[in-house]
Amino acid sequence: MKLLVVEDDEDLAELLAEGLRGQGFGVDVARDGARALERAAASAYDVILLDRDLPVLHGDAVCRTLVATRNPARILMLTASGALADRVDGLNLGADDYLAKPFAYTELVARIHALARRGGGSTSGGVLERRGVVLDPQRRLAERDGRLLRLSPKEMVILELLLTADGGVVTHGELLDEAWEDAVDPRTGVVKVAMHGLRRKLGDPPLIEAVPGIGYRL
Repeated sequence: MKLLVVEDDEDLAELLAEGLRGQGFGVDVARDGARALERAAASAYDVILLDRDLPVLHGDAVCRTLVATRNPARILMLTASGALADRVDGLNLGADDYLAKPFAYTELVARIHALARRGGGSTSGGVLERRGVVLDPQRRLAERDGRLLRLSPKEMVILELLLTADGGVVTHGELLDEAWEDAVDPRTGVVKVAMHGLRRKLGDPPLIEAVPGIGYRL
């Protein structure tokens, strides 16, 4: 998953970028609104973290331009103000979500994953493909290098999450929330067991990488 962090505070921008890269995201940084639009036009991002109070071009103008040009990235607006009127203004501009500073880092990551699941090209419900693996979520068919994969419903969901993440990390929590309907104690190891079965059916060379303490990525 690819992110653009738009933040004029250099220390905060680098802190966010470093932490998000550690979570398996690809991250670019822009320090002002004009540079943000340049990067958004040149690269495809899944989510843009957009500070509202930016130099050169205000975050509101950046948001309006992204929406007007139909940029497919989801927009998470960040601001120092948590007032209701400001949140409403941000969402009315076309932002997909709004997070007031200071925020908990874990909440930021959760919101990024939630936005990525809601939109973007890879989550449109069409055929997903990566590294020779093809999944048609509508027909519930999967194959690798032309070989049909006989997957269980849970394995189908797990594979769809990994493909949708497009190389990003899918956390243990996300896997439990999406693939298991009932609440499951994360200590039971059900994710590890299901992942072992999916890896076996995908065959060699191995495609799924474990990210210790976080989750998995394809």
